[in-house]
Amino acid sequence: MKAVGLFQYLPIEDEKSLQDLEVEMPMATGRDVLVKVKAISVNPVDSKIRAPKDKVEVQPKILGWDAAGEVAAIGSEVEHFVVGDSVFYAGDVTRPGANCEYHLVDERIVGKKPDSLSFSEAAALPLTSITAWESLFDRMGISSQGEDEGKSVLIIGGAGGVGSIAIQLAARLAKLNVIATASRDESRDWCIKFGANQVINHANALDDELKNIGVAEVDYILCLNNTDAHWQAMVNAIKPQGVICSVVETVKANLGMLKSKSVTFVWEFMFTRAMYQTPDMIEQQHILNAVSKCVDNGELMTTLNHVKQPINAKNLRRVHADIEQGNVVGKVVLESW
Repeated sequence: MKAVGLFQYLPIEDEKSLQDLEVEMPMATGRDVLVKVKAISVNPVDSKIRAPKDKVEVQPKILGWDAAGEVAAIGSEVEHFVVGDSVFYAGDVTRPGANCEYHLVDERIVGKKPDSLSFSEAAALPLTSITAWESLFDRMGISSQGEDEGKSVLIIGGAGGVGSIAIQLAARLAKLNVIATASRDESRDWCIKFGANQVINHANALDDELKNIGVAEVDYILCLNNTDAHWQAMVNAIKPQGVICSVVETVKANLGMLKSKSVTFVWEFMFTRAMYQTPDMIEQQHILNAVSKCVDNGELMTTLNHVKQPINAKNLRRVHADIEQGNVVGKVVLESW
């Protein structure tokens, strides 16, 4: 089968950084489903894993943790899917990714594709939807039923993949006052399109930007971009007993600065449940099915912004380069082999 992978970790300008390959088709066993991949999306995690380093793979490393397709075969222990089901999922970073024609994935982290979306529209959603859902509702404890209506959330990096869906979840399900950040007219308009009440510029100190729109403090902060750079502003802007969640690593943040406000700081890493085979691993299936239902009910929109054809190394290298340069608004999807 066709796949795109790497043997060496090289700069994206090098044609060997991602290569077109022919690899053996895997077989579904146990709780795995074999998916015929119709469309894939690219996330910053792909670029981070592929980043140059002194390492050589004996077997090809296949990336890709966003996909939509059809179930082609199922393992003997699969309970929730049958051959022919249309599905979408993010997968497991400890296993080969979905940049291949046929892909194995544990059914517990797979959801039913929204009926109202194409495969390409659906492929834009899984990783970012799970990340945003877990951040807001699992990690920060915000009610997905609107019980925290009227409280405020600052979403740093609102026009990215996670930000695009987090804005929708926070505004439409949680009914929060959503303040997003963006630094360009295109990204600002994107945030407003998806439901942000106000947009401020993350090129400036965010606590000052908030004061300029008459907001002294916020109840929640979801940091999707540069935790270290925004740390002091987050400390200043969070309300006493508020919650900060970050998806971005830090080497400088001093958690002691949150003590006097009794602020909670939490991490979100979408791959935790699959990586550690947690007892609640199937929650990601539930999240994807909830997102699918919300899409079909008109409560959520796909965050797809661009589609490229076909799925090949050349196109994937282009998308990786755009992500590394910070030029992506919403999600970019590749379709068709």
